[in-house]
Amino acid sequence: MKSRGYIHLYTGNGKGKTPAAIGLAIRAAGAGKKVFIAQFVKGMHYSELEALKRFTEIVVRQYGLDCFIKQQPALKDIEAAQRGLQETASIIKSNKYDVVIMDEVCVALHYRLFDTGELTSVLKKKPEAMEIVMTGRKAPKELYEISDLITEMKEIKHYYNHGVQARKGIEH
Repeated sequence: MKSRGYIHLYTGNGKGKTPAAIGLAIRAAGAGKKVFIAQFVKGMHYSELEALKRFTEIVVRQYGLDCFIKQQPALKDIEAAQRGLQETASIIKSNKYDVVIMDEVCVALHYRLFDTGELTSVLKKKPEAMEIVMTGRKAPKELYEISDLITEMKEIKHYYNHGVQARKGIEH
């Protein structure tokens, strides 16, 4: 009999939400669990993608295009995110994975790429044993209510504020 799975939320302005989720994915893969990672908003190539290719138990799909974070999303960004939510909902419903990670889903919600109600509807239908992890800044209160585990990353000090750009293998 499988144990109960929980809904995790990693949010806040601090660094480390995606790395925490990827760490959990690697731990799950090490235990023989199948993991699906849906990356919302992200469409660029990050070093974590290279590392995750080494794990046959982990599947990653990106549902982001160009980086629009400093401007408003285009229709194509909205369509990509909505397609990602639909595919992720199908994956959750299929129950083929033990862990589903929705990376930067909170950012997608913040930019209104899809509706919070749509996401919570998907979460309420999760299979009993499935673990779901959501990441991203600015999580809406509805995700706080539905989550079983919430970690807020708090930025105390960051070298980015002194002009240091994202470095390959560390932030990128």
